[in-house]
Amino acid sequence: MRVVELVPSLHVGGAERLVSLLAQELARVGHAVTVVSLYAPADTWIERELVRAGVPVRFLGKGRGPDLRVVARLSRTLAELRPEVLHTHLHTLPYALPARLGARAPRCPVVHTLHNLAARESEWHGRLVQRAAFRAGVEPVAIGEAVAASVEAVYGWRPRHTIPNGIPVAAYRAPPGARGELRASLALPPDAPVFLTVGRLNPQKDHATLLDAFAAAARGAWLLVAGEGELRAALERRARALGVADRVRFLGVRADVPRLLAAADAFVLASRWEGNPLVVMEAMAAGLPVVATAVGCVPDLVPADAGRLVPAGDAPALAAAMRALAADPSLRRALGERGRSVACARFDTSTMARAYGELFSAVSTGHGGNKP
Repeated sequence: MRVVELVPSLHVGGAERLVSLLAQELARVGHAVTVVSLYAPADTWIERELVRAGVPVRFLGKGRGPDLRVVARLSRTLAELRPEVLHTHLHTLPYALPARLGARAPRCPVVHTLHNLAARESEWHGRLVQRAAFRAGVEPVAIGEAVAASVEAVYGWRPRHTIPNGIPVAAYRAPPGARGELRASLALPPDAPVFLTVGRLNPQKDHATLLDAFAAAARGAWLLVAGEGELRAALERRARALGVADRVRFLGVRADVPRLLAAADAFVLASRWEGNPLVVMEAMAAGLPVVATAVGCVPDLVPADAGRLVPAGDAPALAAAMRALAADPSLRRALGERGRSVACARFDTSTMARAYGELFSAVSTGHGGNKP
């Protein structure tokens, strides 16, 4: 089946990573998949990953703000590729719908994945577009129960399909020697408890509360912060003000997350809201215990015997959970082993891709249409 995966950009983020993983797995099982980005290339590791996997990628060169030129470019691209299904992500529907209706573009069915809680997925004008699109037959897909419930709260009806995100579970087993090598390269003590967080440095991820909690946790622990964003300078100042800057490493964007996970003893996520975060799955696949806020689909991912969940914005609760893990290697080991078992049973990319493949087949033959 010919499938186009349409995404705003291939910058490093959870939705972009999901698109890459899905495209690769769909291609591996025989679908003809092309990833189309509204923006120009940015030479990210996600782009390079797709190229290495042999998945064709097109870039439409979108400018800042609304850019109507992209509609014509996308229409021509769809006319050339002639997809049997157009799979849209994030805020691409305002361009996808008119492009699909263009005189030269085939009017293939459209499937749209909601990667976050509906109220957070887009601004009010984006929600108007999505409401109209869903009523016009675009098939929405939720990535978890919490996202499906949020769609019902915002739009008044539940999506017909919920397909949880997936990861290549086997890729997150610790590479030989990675723990010692990474710790040495970052000047970390070989036996100190190390927490890792991965995500954009923006308000959603609430690194400020994480730093507050870390400062109140065990004095001998270290924190690795992988990711980049507009709040980096403010967070670095906060770490200095809290007196923990010497035990926090801001790493920027990293393409070696499996190696970072191997160097850590526990994973922590302090988000104010989430959809179905890949980084939690990756940490569990790597055998790390998870300390996270109980937001979005996170409670569906992390059972009580694989980690500790706390309320969003509650620095004392987050600190207590981190302190307990830092002080107890046997607890970390038990929670991590259970998390790996859950990841192997539930999170593999092949499961996600199979569900999308079945949905694409249904909508392409007219048997999966959305009827809100």
